[in-house]
Amino acid sequence: MREFTDQELERYSRHIILEDIGIEGQAKILESSVLIIGAGGLGAPVAYYLAAAGVGVIGIVDGDAVDLSNLQRQIIHATEDVGAPKVESAKRKMRAINPGVTVNTYRTMLDSSNILEIIAPYDFVIDGTDNFAAKFLINDACVLAGKPYSHGGILRFNGQTMTVRPRETACYACVFNAPPPAGVVPTCSSAGVLGAVAGMLGTIQATEALKVITGVGEPLYNALLNFDARSMQFRKTRLKPNPRCRVCAGTGIRKLEDYEQPVCDIKNSADGRR
Repeated sequence: MREFTDQELERYSRHIILEDIGIEGQAKILESSVLIIGAGGLGAPVAYYLAAAGVGVIGIVDGDAVDLSNLQRQIIHATEDVGAPKVESAKRKMRAINPGVTVNTYRTMLDSSNILEIIAPYDFVIDGTDNFAAKFLINDACVLAGKPYSHGGILRFNGQTMTVRPRETACYACVFNAPPPAGVVPTCSSAGVLGAVAGMLGTIQATEALKVITGVGEPLYNALLNFDARSMQFRKTRLKPNPRCRVCAGTGIRKLEDYEQPVCDIKNSADGRR
């Protein structure tokens, strides 16, 4: 069992007194590693909460710099960070809230040539991206590498998420199969997104990561959670692995390929609109 310092006992006391977490659960968190792909609307709350929780090693991937238009939802960045690399801005805030965590930064865009190497050291992966090309690539890579991960997507007032344990549960491709034709789904930049919706979904994804790490509760395996913030209606749809899935069925995927059509991801909301 890990030896806790007095400062750690105080910092994580609200976790430690939780019956389902306790010392053992917090030790698992401190010894875990999570990769966050995207330091934007979803990645921002995820990064804050995982750092605060004490996840031992957190990787964060993003090739962009902070833009003024990001600040409406990407809460880990501040006005003074405009123009700075998002990964460095995020790292400063994560280390400020918890100097005990190790933050690895990757200022790059993921593609089929680098994703397997980047995800390899991590126990869990969080998809905080905003386009189908990245989402399908992340799913394929995690299935190929056997890495559990959380999918998330937001648009307008809506959010959706599912958690995948490769070869055991439905994967993203079991549900969506392939990216939609160009122009079918609008982008966040063209359709907009309520900033707080990113926070709602990001905190759910952070919770899923902590549940998987500690073994507490029931992760969103074989389940797609959708919500519409306008009505605050949440809907959980039960899923099954697709026996004909091109990614995870049978021998499954053997080689990664890059996808096109980078558009913002959202499933039909509870009232049937996009």
